[in-house]
Amino acid sequence: MKKNIRLFVMFILCLSSLSTVKAQCGINNTAFQSGEYLSYDLYFNWKFVWVKVGTASMSTVKSRYKGQDAYRASLITRGNNKLDNVFVMRDTLLSYTTLDIAPLYHRKGAKEGDRYYVDELWYTYPNGVVNLRQHEINSDGEHHWKTITPGKCVYDMMSIYMRARNFNGSQLKKGQKIVLPIANASHLQDTWLVYQGKEEVEMKNGSATYRCLVLSFMEREDGEVKEIIRFFVTDDANHLPVRLDMFLRFGSAKAYLTGMKGIRSPLTSKVK
Repeated sequence: MKKNIRLFVMFILCLSSLSTVKAQCGINNTAFQSGEYLSYDLYFNWKFVWVKVGTASMSTVKSRYKGQDAYRASLITRGNNKLDNVFVMRDTLLSYTTLDIAPLYHRKGAKEGDRYYVDELWYTYPNGVVNLRQHEINSDGEHHWKTITPGKCVYDMMSIYMRARNFNGSQLKKGQKIVLPIANASHLQDTWLVYQGKEEVEMKNGSATYRCLVLSFMEREDGEVKEIIRFFVTDDANHLPVRLDMFLRFGSAKAYLTGMKGIRSPLTSKVK
């Protein structure tokens, strides 16, 4: 669950930067719309029994950021008392992107175990070059700042999620790898989405079954490539994540979709 981001100075620069962002780092959004709200129940495998340990919710609304139209997306995860006995989790993620999902700002405030920290990222695109300002408040309350010019488009956990929902499943081949550079407040690294094919997925309470595309989120850790999260997203225009399998250092967790509103397109992937 531990695994578990702009400032334009002048109006003319803002306009030229927006066109560059769209050409280089954006993607045509056909998956979601303003007003979408998704809720999840979180489960942890405790001594071979799946126990409900908390909830999560994600909302996306059309907003404004530094004078331009933007999407504001937020993800909130909260562990319950059962999880607190093992690992305290209070995470709040906030991201702004352009309307074509190029990242503008990202913030994560997290209480994980006995550690509280804040990650912030600001993205700017002067003269078509990606510039990233990083700010970290570590668990000791120390502030660390740095600015990098990656030389390529980079993303954060939220903007990667929003971007991945707009991939065309009909064009993916099983085993295909999609490289997505990801940043946090301290470093930048390449991560991957690997398409694993299609699968029918039943919800935890048996209320519905969906035909899903399966995508594995991979990253390199201690010299080894590891699967961190497996996403099951509906095989329709919405690409809703209906289940997430999370592979943690201290065990396995799952998130199941429990509610939705404001979705953009019909759920044609629903089997029953």
